Amino acid sequence: MNTTPQTAVNSTLSPVILFAGTLFVSAMLMFVLQPMFGKLLLPLLGGTPAVWNTCMVFYQTILFGGYGYAHWLSSRSGQQRQIQIHTALLIFSLFALPVALPDDANPPTEGNPTFWLIWTLFLSIGLPFFVVSATAPLLQKWFSHLGHHSSEDPYYLYAASNAGSLLALLSYPFLLEPNIGLADQRLFWSMGYGLLCILIIICAVALWCGLPEPVTGEAPEEQAEQLAEPPFPQQLHWLALAFVPSSLLLGLTQYISTDIAAVPLLWILPLTLYLLSFILVFSKWADRIHPGMLALQPAVLLIFIAYSFINPALLPYWLDLILHCLAFFLAIMVCHGELAKLRPHTQHLTRFYLVMSFAGMLGGLFNTFVAPFAFNAVYEYPIMIVAALFLRPGFFKGRWYLQAIFPGLLLLAGLALYLSNDALFDYLDIIGGALILLAGLTYSVRQGPLGLGSLTAVILIFSLGLHSLASSTLYQERTFFGVLSVRDTVIGDENQRPEKVRELYHGTTKHGAQRLTAANLTTPLTYYSRPGPIGQLFAEFDAENQHWNIGAVGLGAGALACYAKPQQHWRFYEIDPLIVDVAKDPKWFHYLERCKPDADMIIGDARLSLQKEPDQGFDLLIMDAFSSDAVPTHLLTREAMQLYFSKLKDDGILAFHITNRHLALKKVLADHAESLRLSGLLQEFKPENPPPLVVATDWVVIAKQTQRLDRLRQSRLGHWQKLPLTFDLQPWTDDFTHIIGIWK
Repeated sequence: MNTTPQTAVNSTLSPVILFAGTLFVSAMLMFVLQPMFGKLLLPLLGGTPAVWNTCMVFYQTILFGGYGYAHWLSSRSGQQRQIQIHTALLIFSLFALPVALPDDANPPTEGNPTFWLIWTLFLSIGLPFFVVSATAPLLQKWFSHLGHHSSEDPYYLYAASNAGSLLALLSYPFLLEPNIGLADQRLFWSMGYGLLCILIIICAVALWCGLPEPVTGEAPEEQAEQLAEPPFPQQLHWLALAFVPSSLLLGLTQYISTDIAAVPLLWILPLTLYLLSFILVFSKWADRIHPGMLALQPAVLLIFIAYSFINPALLPYWLDLILHCLAFFLAIMVCHGELAKLRPHTQHLTRFYLVMSFAGMLGGLFNTFVAPFAFNAVYEYPIMIVAALFLRPGFFKGRWYLQAIFPGLLLLAGLALYLSNDALFDYLDIIGGALILLAGLTYSVRQGPLGLGSLTAVILIFSLGLHSLASSTLYQERTFFGVLSVRDTVIGDENQRPEKVRELYHGTTKHGAQRLTAANLTTPLTYYSRPGPIGQLFAEFDAENQHWNIGAVGLGAGALACYAKPQQHWRFYEIDPLIVDVAKDPKWFHYLERCKPDADMIIGDARLSLQKEPDQGFDLLIMDAFSSDAVPTHLLTREAMQLYFSKLKDDGILAFHITNRHLALKKVLADHAESLRLSGLLQEFKPENPPPLVVATDWVVIAKQTQRLDRLRQSRLGHWQKLPLTFDLQPWTDDFTHIIGIWK
């Protein structure tokens, strides 16, 4: 028998509107704070995408703590005691406002900065975020005791909470970020938090007024009939259904932001789909939506595997992105749909949310702490794609174990072929075609989760192995800053003898290459070739640069070092110690060893390192910092430009490498040059009939005086032109960056 008080709440304000509105505000604050603080921390760690994933681990961990607090409070204390304790916590948390980074926030330059980042987040926003995290389960539990006619099933309030989260996420990149600087964002968030505290206290008053008189010796759940706790296997099922989407969320986010830019717009896309799934599965349409998601997932999976894993080069990036997002959305809709179907009675509401948040935290911990040490590439993403298929309903239906026989035989046959044949490289096209046929078979086994997941796993294993074989990977390692690999390739055509070339990749983007013939070991290639813009710069100033002091941000394979002269002093700034180790090791590359072995290597974020350098010390500063194909945005702000020119001599030159598939970075630099009254030239180098490994590349050179660059513009070495005028671009500053205005 349920004896929840049926007394109407004495309030002119509908309790549904009050509680839903408070949850809405709470969710908005939570999901504005996440991208805002992630963006605030990016400049301290080189703008790497791993910053956001680490932030997500912190957010999920504090969310779990907030849900645990709500569960403990509601299960161990009566409603009046809950109100007293939570009100005291609200008042105490106000002392943490306004939210801001600690004054001494300096990341370590050696080792993995993950723990430093989490500790900094804890000091900055730990307590307010904890309070916001506890709001959803605690207020839903309070609402279940109000006596409202919908109090028996308050789970629909979770949809209202996620609607607020979704609105906040969409508002951030399209409304808040383009119009409000970070300093004002932090101020407005702190004001919003104060409003939330007031709303929570009003909800507490509404609950207090509707409570019956307490009975001496009464249990925390006043005279309520105690239902048996959900069995442990069911709670494990909840855990799995929430763990896999959480891990998939971070895997997809890393995939997106690695090749474009580590910015809130691209962090928010997967998170928006993630929250949308919760809104849909806890809505009144869930029973009609779920069967459709189950039917669509295998169909999209077939296309997804065939193009995004077996033949990724066939699709343009935007179409591949859509395919990844669609496959991700269907996978989490199936998992979250099953999770919503298994939700318990409201008596165990906080336990349900506690398990969900614990699973979310585990997903983040797996991606951030376990996967980088267990895998040398981002393998957790395909692993979770397979795990989501195993979680489809009906796993143990019929003779389920027979479903794994065919995939198992395929795997054994493939491994036997690999071990027995050294000429597999000659049959890559045939193997790729066979994998596409196998992808088609996945749809025929869609009714069996074990068969579908096992066959997909085999295809992904073969696909990843095929790409590794085709790329001739010699070395691969993963750090906080991304996946670094050294590969061999062969160049030459019908008129040339085949020649082996060593290449350096960061993520999916080539960061340097070296020809291995003795005559070409010191020849700069790719973006740094002698016919290219940076080669033209050194050639034009060859007569006067004998004693130049040169700084280069970004090391790569070290090709720039082969422009060095004996009396020049070179200093490289590199954030990832592994890149320094690889570039210095003659087993992989010879540029540094042969051209400038005495060059200084400064480990750490370039801006933080340059601030320590003496003013007016450099004759030339080369900006070549990339994370895969993304230039860290904090190296492109007005304050960054002012820093660079404070470190350059009056006749010094800034050379900026801006080659990018997605963003027109020349607009940002042109705006800075105009506003700071600098002179700039651009060359979008597109060689005709180029020699091997001389590639198209874009460079900008900037100086304080126009005449300093006149000789470069008038030279016949290349086609230098003035930077384009910009009229509609809001200046990029440390307080404001936004990539939509420069999207190609």
